[in-house]
Amino acid sequence: MSRKKILFCLIFIAGILTSCSVLAKNEVVEKKEVKLTEVVKSKEVAATEAPESSDAKYATSRSTIIITPNSPADTVRSFYKALREKRFRDAMLMTNLGSAVEGLNVEEVQDLTPYFEQIAVSTPIDIEINGEQLAGNTASVFAKLPDEDQKLKITELNLRKEKETWLLLLADEKAEAEAKKQGKNYLFNLRIEVHHSEVEAMLERISKAQFVAAQTLGGFGDMQTLVAKGLLPADIQTTESTGYRFSVTVSSDKKTYQASAEPEKYGKSGKLSFFLDFDGKNSRLKSQDTKGMSIKK
Repeated sequence: MSRKKILFCLIFIAGILTSCSVLAKNEVVEKKEVKLTEVVKSKEVAATEAPESSDAKYATSRSTIIITPNSPADTVRSFYKALREKRFRDAMLMTNLGSAVEGLNVEEVQDLTPYFEQIAVSTPIDIEINGEQLAGNTASVFAKLPDEDQKLKITELNLRKEKETWLLLLADEKAEAEAKKQGKNYLFNLRIEVHHSEVEAMLERISKAQFVAAQTLGGFGDMQTLVAKGLLPADIQTTESTGYRFSVTVSSDKKTYQASAEPEKYGKSGKLSFFLDFDGKNSRLKSQDTKGMSIKK
């Protein structure tokens, strides 16, 4: 999986390991005779386990198997519980991307917290763990998790044992090696890459919105007009979602327009500045590292 895709999983997909986990396989388990470790056919087992927290919203698993302490299934359960309780560093240390958070100081954790909080909100309250398979130092845990359509599906989560600890495999070998190499800079670099991709997508959306505006409003519109008409999302007017400042300028005859985007915090929220120009016939998109300054035409 690409580095960009990993961060999309980290900050936008519920629970990190749902539909876009690197090694998690979203597939409905059909009637296959798979030998699962300590599988208990009766779901009554769940009722015998006392919740780990008196607060119901943190009751993050109801298992159809017996979960033993420090087992792969216990790691999965603890991982989701940590996410739900907004203990993001603890959660990441349970994965093979732990090296990306080990060196983070308090300020850096706070900088990443707004992104991870989106995960806490969307992490399922109740995760059903259905099975566990062990093969030496590797394991698979099967759990019911929501896909992109919020439909529950049996998902296979892969783990690896290091010493006496099971790690959730969030990334492939290449990404894991890169995280170890970059250390705490890994997530920040990923965030920048994601922001760059988001800006390109937003500029493309602006282009499409202007096409609709030209057909329905008799000419191109500025950003406020496009937002008011529902052609652009309201959050384009702030930097909270993408870490970028957007602007749209329309000519007096409303037949040409320009759009630009610059990082709110150069080096943190992004490094590239973007410029989209439509001259009435052709559009041109340009991106350049200008140290956070606007690109001149």
